[in-house]
Amino acid sequence: MGDRFFPNIMPDFVTEVAETPTHEQEEEEAEEESGGDSLLKLLSMPYSLVSMQFQRAALDLKETIVMETWGLSGQNVQDFTLYCGTLGTAFLLFKSYQVTNNKNDLSLCLQVVKACDSASASSRDVSFICGRSGVCALGAVAAKHTNDKALQDYYLDQFRQVELSKNHPDELLYGRSGYLWACLFLNKHTGEEAIPYTTIRAVTSEIIRHGRNLTEKGGSPLMYEWYGERYWGAAHGLAGIMHVLMDVQLEMDEVEDVKGTLKYMIKNRFLSGNYPASEADCKTDCKTDVLVHWCHGAPGIALTLAKAAKVFEDDEFLQAAVDAAEVVWDRGLLKRVGICHGISGNTYVFLALYQITGRIEYLYKAKSFASFLLDRAHRLISAGQMHRGDNPYSLFEGCGGMAYLFLDMIDPSKSKFPAYDL
Repeated sequence: MGDRFFPNIMPDFVTEVAETPTHEQEEEEAEEESGGDSLLKLLSMPYSLVSMQFQRAALDLKETIVMETWGLSGQNVQDFTLYCGTLGTAFLLFKSYQVTNNKNDLSLCLQVVKACDSASASSRDVSFICGRSGVCALGAVAAKHTNDKALQDYYLDQFRQVELSKNHPDELLYGRSGYLWACLFLNKHTGEEAIPYTTIRAVTSEIIRHGRNLTEKGGSPLMYEWYGERYWGAAHGLAGIMHVLMDVQLEMDEVEDVKGTLKYMIKNRFLSGNYPASEADCKTDCKTDVLVHWCHGAPGIALTLAKAAKVFEDDEFLQAAVDAAEVVWDRGLLKRVGICHGISGNTYVFLALYQITGRIEYLYKAKSFASFLLDRAHRLISAGQMHRGDNPYSLFEGCGGMAYLFLDMIDPSKSKFPAYDL
């Protein structure tokens, strides 16, 4: 397992340097506290200073990503998706606009979305992360911010033409849950019922019905398959589907099914506190206890459990999220930078727990993982000790996710895992 992650030798907590009259004095004191170690210096530095470094790094990365994915491509979109493609660049630009209010980022975001619109026109994929609905939803929301009503209406009309079929799966990356998330994203950010409740209710009912059809005696109240596997994680399985369902108005029996599904997962987790990638892994030994990713394993499930603790006000879910976060702290410094299966995505576990509990230890742990990336990612990648991602500038696999995380670290109380948290 050790070849998947770096040993976490960072202290469990480092007290930040006390306030001093000038930034120069603060940095000098942090240097003394760290003994010259650049990572420890970041950990002991006041958050106000570290957040400035995160912002500078994020904006520099953004410029590089835009150049590599848009400027050098001749604006020729090969992969339109948010996951590994050009829409991820648009989403990062929109995030940058939200943080800095830089109108140029918003304008460029819409240019990128326009190209993705053309490239995705014939796509039958329906989800936000990997399908046509993500292009149309982001386009409508970005157009609203420019007060371009005609363009907003165009993307809304295109969104409404996306068709779900009985062949679509229920998972997040390609299926109904991903489409449902796009509907919720649109309604939240347009401030109106762009997608009517009847549509949302119909999709929700279908997801619940499918989940009940695969239940077995003594098993989870809801269960789903993707390519024949009954996955548990955020990308293709139970955690991702439950995460989206908790943003929808559910019937009482549906609420109990969601809660029961999560409690089933907690009951059947590995002894280590990590979670199986699939239902089949529950019946195997610890050799399958290897994945500590957002897509499979404790990180994505921890985010869903943390959300359940807030939505249902249930301490069992909070304790389970805390337990999963310990796994992430111990084994989550992955040798990858990305959101899906890298350090950037794993950092959001601590941000979520910080928002729910207000406990400074979780902010420190988020700061630690992000600081590890800030201090060492480029050097480790250059040395061949860290993977830059098969699509190195993408949002979910590459440094696009790292840039997004750094932007979220500026105000951690408002951070949201991209295309997962509304």
